[in-house]
Amino acid sequence: MYQFLKGIKMNYVVSAVLCIVFGLTLAIWPDISSRVVCIGVGIVLLLSGASSLITYFAEKDRGLISQINLLVGIVLAVLGGWIILNPGILIMIIPVVIGVIVVVHGVHNLIQALELFKGEYSKWWVALLLGAVTVGLGILLICNPFEAVNTAIMLIGIFLIYDGISDLWIISRVSKTAKEIRETMEALDVTDK
Repeated sequence: MYQFLKGIKMNYVVSAVLCIVFGLTLAIWPDISSRVVCIGVGIVLLLSGASSLITYFAEKDRGLISQINLLVGIVLAVLGGWIILNPGILIMIIPVVIGVIVVVHGVHNLIQALELFKGEYSKWWVALLLGAVTVGLGILLICNPFEAVNTAIMLIGIFLIYDGISDLWIISRVSKTAKEIRETMEALDVTDK
């Protein structure tokens, strides 16, 4: 039983240390990390496309399914290659899309604030202020998508560092408690004999 717990402890320690290292990498080098992730996505898509193309050319039957497989293979391979060559574009698309959604939501909030004003609600200005802030944040995402991505990646890195450190602390407490229980059991075993 003790060896089993020792093995589990080692797995958790390795996992926590890897989490901390990965978190530090993301927090210190968010630009490089995001590019590596995008290139990784591109490689996976390229390999999936290549696999579909190989399947198409390996089949003797050229039916509808085979034609779809060819089309999917071409699209995935081209998309994967494009992402590998242009990872920065993919990195910036995500915050821009989110920014547009946030701006639309903020405009909707502004319209609701005007409705509150027409309805003579005394705190209508709070809704107006919240809507304006939402629109501003959306515009910030659209105008500066790269910084938004870097900030998000840095936050993910910080969360991973916290997760790894908290895991190490919890593992140390569990290990200490298990050791105390084992020593108590061994002491009871000795007194029984």
